[in-house]
Amino acid sequence: MPLRKRFVQPVTETGNRTKETKTISTTNIKDVVREKYGEAAKRVLSGAGSSCCGAAPCCAEADPITRDLYDSAQTGVLPEQAVKASLGCGNPTALAQLKAGETVLDLGSGGGIDVLLSARRVGPSGKAYGLDMTDEMLALARENQRQAGVENVEFLKGEIENIPLPENSVDVIISNCVINLSSDKDRVLREAFRVLKPGGRFAVSDVVVRGEVPEEIRRSVLLWVGCVAGALSDSDYVAKLKQAGFEAIEIEPTRVYTIEDARAFLTGQGVNVDAIAPFVDGKFMSAFVRATKPAACCGPACCSPAANTGTAA
Repeated sequence: MPLRKRFVQPVTETGNRTKETKTISTTNIKDVVREKYGEAAKRVLSGAGSSCCGAAPCCAEADPITRDLYDSAQTGVLPEQAVKASLGCGNPTALAQLKAGETVLDLGSGGGIDVLLSARRVGPSGKAYGLDMTDEMLALARENQRQAGVENVEFLKGEIENIPLPENSVDVIISNCVINLSSDKDRVLREAFRVLKPGGRFAVSDVVVRGEVPEEIRRSVLLWVGCVAGALSDSDYVAKLKQAGFEAIEIEPTRVYTIEDARAFLTGQGVNVDAIAPFVDGKFMSAFVRATKPAACCGPACCSPAANTGTAA
């Protein structure tokens, strides 16, 4: 029997059926993400504890997605609020090969931790941009920049589906558990390709799916915001990157989540953890996704996906 037909309808922790679940088709995902991450920024600014990937209050040490991503050498040079506001699933700055003088763009930069770390690595001759759509996160990031005393940084307000930078202007694009939150990932990847210089690198941390996952989980808005339901399968990620025009694509698992990990990030989401956990055991993983924009690309015509596949534009 197909997995989705055997899926048990989510129930509350008390065992009662939930009210009608909001779905991607009936809810503006962008508004939900903006609200949840705005709340997370406000908690950090108010001095509250750190948050999980899903922007719900939790203990960072216990959260299977966000824990132990940065070492003390990295966090020691940053404001405490920048570390507390980290809601990622990996550490792209540790895996991306950044060079002095390069321009880096962080998609969905949040409190700015990866932007500030990248700015130090590219040095005074380089620059690090952070792009976020949430006013509260931008305010927090700019305050973190001020406290860190890092000048080669600029935080931009905007959406990752519409990057407010010109084409061929960025050497490296990083992101930390944000692309999976977009409902139009194809557009995100096309925009990333557009702003990268020829030979530029795409180097992001994201949640990726292996195997089949019930549609009921994918449709849940709360789980979508929690970096689970919006995740692409590894094969879909590769296909979408190729369609956008990228080459040299690699997906490197960095952390695979177990049933007990699932219990941790599903608790408090209004679902019966025991009913859902078996369906996600080993299916979700944090991964480092690499790709490159072809170096021979020299203009808008040759940089279109159609040109890279040899088809008519």
